[in-house]
Amino acid sequence: MTEPADTSDATDAPATSPATSPTTPPPTSPAATGQADPAEGSGRGSRWQAFRRAPRAVRWTAWIALGLVVLLLVLAVAVVVVVRRPLPQTDGEIEVPGLSASVEVVRDGHGIPRVYADTDADLMFAQGFVHAQERFFEMDVRRHVTAGRLSEIFGPDTLETDRFIRTMGWRRVAEREWALLEPATRDALTAYAAGVNAYLADRSPLQLAAEYSVLGLTGLDYTPAEWEPVDSLAWLKAMAWDLRGNMDAEVDRVLLSLDHTDDEIADLWPDYPFDQHPPIVGGGGVVDGVFEQNATGNATRNPRRPAYAPGVVAALERVRDRLDAMPELIGKGRGIGSNSWVVDGDHSATGKPILANDPHLGTSQPGIWMQMGLHCREQASDCTLDTAGFTFSGVPGVIIGHNADIAWGMTNLGPDVTDLFLEQTEGDDRYVRDGATEAMEVRTETIKVRGEDDVELRVRETVHGPLISDVSSEFATVGANAPTDEPGERGSGYAVALAWTALEPAPTADAILALNRASDWDSFRAAAADFSVPAQNLVYADREGHIGYQSPGRIPIRRAGNDGTMPVEGWVSANDWTGDYIPFDGLPSVLDPEEGFIATANQAVIDERYPYLLTKDWDYGYRSTRIREVLEAEGELSVSEMAGLQLDSTNPMAETLVPYLLDVEALPSPYYRNAQNLLRDWDFSSPADSPAAAYFNVVWRTILDKTFHDDLRQRTWPDGGDRWFRVVSQMLSEPAGPWWDDVRTDDTVETRDDILRASLIDARDEMTRRQSRDPRLWEWGRLHRMNLHSPTLGESGVAPVERLFNRDGWQVGGGSSIVDATSWNAVDGFEVTAAPSMRMVVSLADWDDSRWINLTGVSGHPASSHYSDQTELWVDGETLPWAYTRGAVEAAAEDRLVLTPAG
Repeated sequence: MTEPADTSDATDAPATSPATSPTTPPPTSPAATGQADPAEGSGRGSRWQAFRRAPRAVRWTAWIALGLVVLLLVLAVAVVVVVRRPLPQTDGEIEVPGLSASVEVVRDGHGIPRVYADTDADLMFAQGFVHAQERFFEMDVRRHVTAGRLSEIFGPDTLETDRFIRTMGWRRVAEREWALLEPATRDALTAYAAGVNAYLADRSPLQLAAEYSVLGLTGLDYTPAEWEPVDSLAWLKAMAWDLRGNMDAEVDRVLLSLDHTDDEIADLWPDYPFDQHPPIVGGGGVVDGVFEQNATGNATRNPRRPAYAPGVVAALERVRDRLDAMPELIGKGRGIGSNSWVVDGDHSATGKPILANDPHLGTSQPGIWMQMGLHCREQASDCTLDTAGFTFSGVPGVIIGHNADIAWGMTNLGPDVTDLFLEQTEGDDRYVRDGATEAMEVRTETIKVRGEDDVELRVRETVHGPLISDVSSEFATVGANAPTDEPGERGSGYAVALAWTALEPAPTADAILALNRASDWDSFRAAAADFSVPAQNLVYADREGHIGYQSPGRIPIRRAGNDGTMPVEGWVSANDWTGDYIPFDGLPSVLDPEEGFIATANQAVIDERYPYLLTKDWDYGYRSTRIREVLEAEGELSVSEMAGLQLDSTNPMAETLVPYLLDVEALPSPYYRNAQNLLRDWDFSSPADSPAAAYFNVVWRTILDKTFHDDLRQRTWPDGGDRWFRVVSQMLSEPAGPWWDDVRTDDTVETRDDILRASLIDARDEMTRRQSRDPRLWEWGRLHRMNLHSPTLGESGVAPVERLFNRDGWQVGGGSSIVDATSWNAVDGFEVTAAPSMRMVVSLADWDDSRWINLTGVSGHPASSHYSDQTELWVDGETLPWAYTRGAVEAAAEDRLVLTPAG
């Protein structure tokens, strides 16, 4: 910046010069002519004169400061322009090529769109257009994730993620699935893709998302490719991975087997307590291959293997996929679950069923769901949809929600659909099988890396699946250390292959659209039959008053001796899967149960008399039992009471553990006893402002640390969830049990009470350091914070960029294995790791009386008022009205966008 000319400096004129005398105004000044100086009234003239008389250094500093302020203002304006540029048009009219007739997009005060059209094709087209309007960057990242192509955008930091996903081959499987789909599904995917591309057609990357502008500053020269129908199919693989089942438990058991006995490992994976936590389906059995909910006796022991058409068998035989170990982007697969329940009209204040659902997934900004309605103006053969609910950006249709006739919800069934096979290798590309060697299938993948040379990836697979140990040192360790009867040294001659049902093509996309169109129990079950992965517990209700449950999914039948809990020797073919799956008709289901409600929360589906192996690793049922208790106690529930149950924060471990904590005596001083006394009148609930919940959770984490960290490898330390509730509950009755002893203290044998006392003391000190000396001022939410991060630029390490895309610091209640399931991992701290990704309560008596809420908002644009406008409501336990009928939608409308055909 150039400094204005100044001739008043003493170095430029004599001090006695009249022209520069500080007391003699210039002849032409207002003072000299007797005129008033306009600046005098405000003092600006005198301040300017004072500034001009200041030393040069002071004036230069001031001008530099002013320049910086102007520069910051310019940058701020530029940032606002850049960030606001991608905001979509939500009102008025847009001409769009590809439509057959006009489409209305009606948005309410939270930006939730309801789409109205005259054909299914136009509805799918418009859904793709609106998804791209609000969340195209998220869609673009998702398709790069599932294709193993993140490094093209983000460089070498994401190379390992790409290597794992390329090894699994998600995109390759999705491409093979295309031929399995019904023609109507392919048409929907094609129309959806056309809608996305219509939005991309005349927009630069900078007009699509602020993320592209930020990446452009780093030198990225990138234009998104057109959307392809297979891009939508591939994302279902990522969701299957997030809900993949017990593969981590297989690994943990192997690692523990190195220095623990079978009995000790069994202590850490207790059997499911069927007597304490009832399964979803209370009875029934398989009769001649068909599940009958009223079957009794030995009928459950007559399973029938399914028969498949030769063409389907050929399409599904070969597995060519691999594993991805980048959980930050596609889900951790740990500590997640869901709640859903449905009550019939006799248990409902409305006289009709009410259905509730809140899936628990990893947190992100934006959240995984986008609310939307898809409505035909008139039902016809070419316009069949009238549905609303929660959608995935990038996938056509509604995943969870209701239509004009039925409602449905989902929780993760959690079947064991993965197995790890140990492979004995010979040379580079052969492996042992029944005493002979066979050739592996080998392919080479080329990964493009931004700013660096391409990377060649050599992928090997056996009959069991891809060798994930080739790309993961962790799983290579499993292969080297897993127990086996095979004599001799393993050395480097063993590898680990992954068998996973999601790596075989399946028509799950058919199921999504079929659910959207289902009108009764039979059509609902027909849709569920195609829901292959991830296998879900499906709850159902219809306007006729029926409620039901169906477990779908492609679940492998294992041969005797393989229960899926540990890796098995791949060189013995007797350990292989049979190649068959549990027949859909043989999977548990129930319609209109006598007790009048169905509750699913990832607990066991059915008891041990069921002839097929679903899994050995159920959630232990604490949430489901609490839900059942409330449903049984309430009798008749209203919509608001159902929503209130979703917020139940009762800690089931506290009811068991607190009596033992209160029995601990001889605490050193009143300072420690004051903290212990918080637990005496506690009702075991865990709202964000609870001092007792804060103290209890710190005590619980400390107990886990002191009890198990000395005995277990760090990889297997307790996360504090439902399994550890069960483990510690069983240990409490053995005050001198071996797990209580700290093996690091040679001269002392610790007992239960020693550990509990030390934990009470240490937790008191920790809370004092963290929050206050006064226990009454402690708050659980100040420990238990939910930080919503963009999984890409929100983890960039650049503070201004992270502040732009992230929304941090939400103080929440709830906790792990609580109905209000805001999970946290005791290994890492108290921060939320997974949470209810949405909540919905559907009234079958009056659709417009239903309620819903999203974790964040419908928009993926950080400058949008709908980027996180539902989060505060979510944190406060509130929900939004869910308008469904046209009249209710019109009453709530704030924006109306009309998409018209070009020409």
